[in-house]
Amino acid sequence: MKIAVLDDYQDVFRTLKCQARLQGHEVTAYRDPVKDPAKLAERLNGADAVILLQQRTPFPRDAVEKVNTLKVIGQTGRNVNHIDVAACTEKGILVCGSGVGLPNHTAELTWGLIFSSLRHIPEEVQRFKAGQWQTTLGTTVVGKTLGVYAYGRIGNIVAKVGRAFGMRVLCWGREGSTSRARADGYEIAPSRESFFESTDIVSLHLPLNKETRGIVRYSDLARMKPTALIVNTSRALIIEEGALVKALNEGHPGFGAVDVYEDEPVLNASHPLLTMDNVLCTPHLGYVDRDTYEQYYGAAIDNVLAFAEGKPINVINPEVLKKP
Repeated sequence: MKIAVLDDYQDVFRTLKCQARLQGHEVTAYRDPVKDPAKLAERLNGADAVILLQQRTPFPRDAVEKVNTLKVIGQTGRNVNHIDVAACTEKGILVCGSGVGLPNHTAELTWGLIFSSLRHIPEEVQRFKAGQWQTTLGTTVVGKTLGVYAYGRIGNIVAKVGRAFGMRVLCWGREGSTSRARADGYEIAPSRESFFESTDIVSLHLPLNKETRGIVRYSDLARMKPTALIVNTSRALIIEEGALVKALNEGHPGFGAVDVYEDEPVLNASHPLLTMDNVLCTPHLGYVDRDTYEQYYGAAIDNVLAFAEGKPINVINPEVLKKP
């Protein structure tokens, strides 16, 4: 089979252990992103399979209808909101998705962002290299209130670390989330308003779907303290459009640490958050580590090889299998 691998930004796919299982197949990995549906279809024409990493490349109907050789999409993870599955089904393209990344990896980055922001680590490193010595005064977390919005796989770990550092941990979210947090001995905010008003750090850990899009509003952020930090390692669109930039410009909250953006990749520093002195930005590094890549890509390769053997697995749109 001819297999295309999209959005291999760091040119690392060829170095992964799991890719050795594709020996005998013709594999082409692309580093540069393509978002235009026509150009995406042009890139994929001639390929029998494509492997997608998370939601880096949208796959809309316009692209699906223009591809002429594609038979299977190997999606890393089961989130296929970026793929027009109905269009794929009509076209006879199988969509297979499986594999869940370890929650520790995003939780690690969350705490890396928290400490980097509060202790001004990036600035101090650069100023030290420039010949300066101790130019800022940091903030500790002990005794502060950590707000965890959505107590799931990642939020659970972030909360544990906060407790280990002597923080008061306050949780908020839907009933299932707060019930789990309460069962684990964490405090639940008496109201949404109280959650945002009383926390020193708010860490967001919600998945992006129809219910959570824009769930964090400007009015929530405006309630936060001028000394507070908002951390988002989930998805940018869980925050109301324009709300984060507006709130940070107004100083409520006073600081932000962000790993996710509305339209990725962000190139040429073309995002307003990158111009702000009170915001620490990283280029969506939450799951970007070798262990996670081996797990994600390994699952996608399993799916593609199973299809090649005529025994597809982890099929999202089984209706395709019923077609002649």
